[in-house]
Amino acid sequence: MKWSEISIHTTHEAVEAISNILHEAGAGGVVIEDPFELTKERETTYGEIYQLNPDDYPEEGVIIKAYLPVNSFLGETVEEIKQAINNLMLYNIDIGRNKITISEVNEEEWATAWKKYYNPVKISERFTIVPTWETYEPVSSDELIIELDPGMAFGTGTHPTTVMCIQALEKTVKKGDTVVDVGTGSGILSIAAAMLGAERVHALDLDPVAVESAKLNVKLNKVHDVVTVSQNNLLDRMDEQADVIVANILAEIILRFVDDAYRLLRAGGMFITSGIIQTKKQEVKEGLLRAGFTIEETLTMEDWVAFIAKKQ
Repeated sequence: MKWSEISIHTTHEAVEAISNILHEAGAGGVVIEDPFELTKERETTYGEIYQLNPDDYPEEGVIIKAYLPVNSFLGETVEEIKQAINNLMLYNIDIGRNKITISEVNEEEWATAWKKYYNPVKISERFTIVPTWETYEPVSSDELIIELDPGMAFGTGTHPTTVMCIQALEKTVKKGDTVVDVGTGSGILSIAAAMLGAERVHALDLDPVAVESAKLNVKLNKVHDVVTVSQNNLLDRMDEQADVIVANILAEIILRFVDDAYRLLRAGGMFITSGIIQTKKQEVKEGLLRAGFTIEETLTMEDWVAFIAKKQ
């Protein structure tokens, strides 16, 4: 099969929104090339760092690459992607240069090229994310290993928003808890919650590709007896009370269901929100406070923010 690579030169702020647009358009994988990765000082607390090639990165901004099958609908799909990206400006999301280019790649090249960006990485005190094609030996007896094959679903576990969510789950999930993961993607947060002792985890995503990817990863990590993956729009039709709700999605989407999250949480329950760019921090914070939450902790990593909020 032939694949078309769509390359979008944009801003850090627009990365998650555009990645979501590409997956909804049927993209068969996403690569994010961020020059900040070349110069930032990295913590070595959790493991070793692998070398990056400067030639793979733009001089400024971020390049997002996605892969679409070459078929009779390709032109129409690309136009829909362009329109959806332009529409982000309606939400005051800076899309920067928004330079879009198209090129053709063969299936073998696509299937292996993106894997070079994904290696075993220790992201917290307890969790290490390991791609299924890598061999990894735990370095401590209490280390928790999540094996992940992201496939076509967004979420390799190494993005700052995901790292902060897992660190927040470590602080909040207790043995026997019920957890809801809104916008589960590859299922990584649901898997982490199960490994931390949750008794029931509901992994929800509107994207059928993400649902299938999450189901695969849940089985791979042997937590399918705890985690139930289902297609669902945010918290619609959910009525089971939860101890923890986690959502690693866009700030604008979080604000749509903050009242539902408050309603579904038990008294003393925690709402973990991430995927929030610094410019949206205050807006989300005010939305949480209006709904009745108190902010227990604010986590920051690079340009991203996560909140741990509590229902009194």
